[in-house]
Amino acid sequence: MVSTPARPTRQSRVRRFFREFWPRVEGSNRPSNGSSYYLILGSTIALTCIGLMMVLSSSAVESISQGVDPYQLFLRQSIFGVIGVVLMIVLSRLRISTLKHLAWPALIIGIFLLLLVFTPLGFAVGGNRNWISIGGVTAQPSEAAKLALALWMGAVLARKHALLGQFKHAFIPVVPLGGLVIALVLLGHDLGTSVIIMAIMAAGLFFAGVGARLFIPVGVVGALAALILALSSGNRMSRISGWQGNCNDGNDLCLQAQNGIYALASGGWWGVGLGQGRQKWNWIPEAHNDFIFAIIGEEFGLLGTLVIVLLYGIIALAIFRVIVRHTDPFIRIVSGCILTWIIGQAFVNIAMVTGLLPVIGVPLPLISSGGTALTLVLAALGVVLSFARAIPVEGRATRLAPLKRIAPRRPPALRRRTGPVKQATIRKETSHHG
Repeated sequence: MVSTPARPTRQSRVRRFFREFWPRVEGSNRPSNGSSYYLILGSTIALTCIGLMMVLSSSAVESISQGVDPYQLFLRQSIFGVIGVVLMIVLSRLRISTLKHLAWPALIIGIFLLLLVFTPLGFAVGGNRNWISIGGVTAQPSEAAKLALALWMGAVLARKHALLGQFKHAFIPVVPLGGLVIALVLLGHDLGTSVIIMAIMAAGLFFAGVGARLFIPVGVVGALAALILALSSGNRMSRISGWQGNCNDGNDLCLQAQNGIYALASGGWWGVGLGQGRQKWNWIPEAHNDFIFAIIGEEFGLLGTLVIVLLYGIIALAIFRVIVRHTDPFIRIVSGCILTWIIGQAFVNIAMVTGLLPVIGVPLPLISSGGTALTLVLAALGVVLSFARAIPVEGRATRLAPLKRIAPRRPPALRRRTGPVKQATIRKETSHHG
């Protein structure tokens, strides 16, 4: 008598589901099928399109009140978006060895552009001197420095991966040159961007496997430096004071933050409709830039904001799957830096709009107005797409090779009739006549 296997109980099925949940999420229990590539690409295109739509919705009203073309910012953002998508596609087709060779030139160019800010080509916006203008085209060099620093840290730390247990190899040259980039950004009084760059440096050291004896002291020094810089500036202290609720000094310290909360509250569950928002009528300063998330909440409601958060979550999960699948230190470090850059900046912006953090002027990646930021974030995601296209083989990342033609084998009957000598003669005659 054959006994039938016992059916799994509900408790065992639930236990197995939770045991297999995380491996399924990270994709480590199944062969690569390109899902991370398409998740990153699809979410990136979706966020970019939403950003273009919201830039038009949030900027047209202010442009009309100022007597300028209401489509000016939208068209400019669209042009940079197209350039960024093209750059993303180009970078996604590059070999990993090519990206490694671009690391040092990218850092040198990034530092050079940061130095141009302090020449007559540079100018200040909102009290921060972090812009340059060349031939009528404005750009923000600190955005290029983020991508350059991520690539450079990946190349340097991967090359010294076996020596990172020693303090001097983990410290030099990453911390001095990274500190130089941060110092140049801070000289332009842009604390928000410098905090993001500090986070990128910390992510690079973390994903490189640097020990706590270097990682923790550097992190503490960076946090203390950010605190001192915040306390030493009257403008930054006023923002912190307004965040703590001191809004009655007549200087409108809480104007931007309070109207952002009003916008989110008036949106309710479903929003007031695209283009129907009221707070963008000159109530929220920089509605198309730093506080564009508030306009999304007002016009699309809680559902719209959750969609934005979900799309960022998909990008984070897909990049994390790329990190988990590969053992190449270069891929893991660069992907970790870009993950921290995009998701960390999105978290800071959303926390700033919702009142969880003081207003520090950090835009929302892929959505806020700003051509340089949009182009460079798309380029960074193009680098991750290049990694997502690679298949890890014994610690190395290799591309999917095209299928090769395989010569047809002889029928088994022919192989049985001919011995080794006759088969060699046949191959020789075939090569002469082929």
